[in-house]
Formats: sequence, structure tokens, C-alpha cells
Amino acid sequence: MTTPTIDRASAGLLDRKSLWLAAIKPPMYSVAVIPILVGSLLAWLETGRLDGRILGIFLLSAVLLLVWENLSNDVYDADTGIDQNKHHSLVNLTQNQSLIFWLGNLSLALGVAGVFTIALIQQDATVLGLILICCVLGYLYQGPPFRLGYQGLGEPLCLISFALGVGAAYYAQAQAFSLSCWGLGAMIGMTTTLVLFCSHFHQVSDDVAAGKYSPIVRLGTLGGANLLPWLCGSIFVILLGGLGWGIFPASLALALGSAPFAIQLCRHVKLYHDQPALVQNAKFVAIRFQFCCGILLCLGLLLPITLKSV
Repeated sequence: MTTPTIDRASAGLLDRKSLWLAAIKPPMYSVAVIPILVGSLLAWLETGRLDGRILGIFLLSAVLLLVWENLSNDVYDADTGIDQNKHHSLVNLTQNQSLIFWLGNLSLALGVAGVFTIALIQQDATVLGLILICCVLGYLYQGPPFRLGYQGLGEPLCLISFALGVGAAYYAQAQAFSLSCWGLGAMIGMTTTLVLFCSHFHQVSDDVAAGKYSPIVRLGTLGGANLLPWLCGSIFVILLGGLGWGIFPASLALALGSAPFAIQLCRHVKLYHDQPALVQNAKFVAIRFQFCCGILLCLGLLLPITLKSV
């Protein structure tokens, strides 16, 4: 008679663990790490120098800043009620919005402190200024009274922020900018923006109820699915253009190997765009594409560095 109770308790525990994993979103943190790695490795290739201490501080700071973005997003969405059906919201899991708010602020303070440390080391505030712009854009996206994400402007804000992240990582190593760093910034910015874009398909009804006019609400799920291949294609247009004009090293052609993941993403969304239960994992398919593209770019940057040292 007690076995079913134990089974239900175990199932409940497992379900709660899965909710916490979904709330913490471990795969999401590749979107923080990849821009810093790409910008730093490009600077190493072009200048022959890489400061490991600055790279380590920047990576940790980027992760902390993304923690702030995720935590504050849950806090501000709780204010509008848009997350009432989002069981893996940290606010819903903890039932303590104030705790999540202050943990987010702590992560923000620590992340900015890390970038401030880089500025002190280099006696140059450029990197700090770029990252503060990214933080402001992040707040404009989700924070009151702006909530620009609710007007469908989250994607361009995301594109700019992560492109600036690549530029900041490059500058932290080279103390200069280059056309190649902004080209790769545009690629990484777009691959990251796809993650946000694909996160809307399964929650159209909740968005409409909360007055959030995401691109998918405005376009419809079919319109969004039809637009997605063009967005993915723009990444490879930038890559091929950079290779053709000699802005990128030829070794970055390795990133073309991520095309199958982009195709998989487009097919998945096209097939299930109007089926929330089946399309809800689209953002994780997008993360896979973002990660693979980013890693291949990193390998493409490391290859000529390695060959030079042989």
C-alpha cells in the first residue's frame, strides 16, 4: 500500500529537479562564453598576444552578467503575469521574488566589478564602457518602465549586445578594434538572437494575454518559421563575405560545418511552429547551433595560431 506513495514522491522529486534544471538553464551559458572566446582568440591571432588573466576574469564576468539577465527577466516577467504558466520560472519555484531580484543584482554587481578590474589593470575604461552599454540594453529589454522586449524589440537589442560583447573581448586583448572583430560580432550576435527568437514560438497565447508583442506574435508562427531560414542564412552570408573579402582568415571556413545545425533548426520550427508542446525545445536547438558555430569559429581561429607555433 505504501509503494505507490513512494513512487509518487520519487516522481515529484524528479519532476522538481527537472524544473530546477530548466530554470537554471545550464546550456544557455554558452551564449555568455562564446562571444568572449571568439573575440579573445581573434585578438590573439591578429596581435600574437593573449592575456590569460584578463580572459579568465572576462569569462567569469560574462557568466555573472548572464545570470543577472536571466534572474531579472524572471523577476520582471512575474510583475506582468506572463510567467504564470511557466513552472520553471525561478520566482515560481522559490515563491520569493525579492530573493531572486537581489541575487540578480548581486550577480550584476560582481560581473561589472570583474570588468572594472580589467579596466583598472589596463588603465583603459573602453571595455567597461562597452559592457555597461550591454547592461543598459539588457535592462531596456526587460526592465520597467521600458520593457522594449514587449514591443518586439528584444531581438535587435540582443544582436547589438552580443556583437558588442565580441568587440569588448577583442579590445580587452588588443586595445584596438578591427573590421574582423565586428564581422564576427555580427555573426555571434545573430546566432545568439536566434535563441531568443525561437523561444517565442511556444508561448504565443501567454504573450498575447500579457500584451507582449514579440516578433512571433506580430508575424504569426508560420511567418516566423518562414523568416527563420533568412535569419540563419544571414550568418553564412557574413561568413562567406568575410572570407571572400579577406577580412576573415581562410580557416574560419570551418564554421560552414555548423550549417547542418541551422538546417535542422529551420526544419524543426517549420514542422512544429503551431504545436507549442513540440516546438518548445526550439530554443535549445538554436543553442546547439549557436554553440557549434561558435566552437567552430574558435577552432578556426586557433588553427593558424597553432600552425604558427609549430
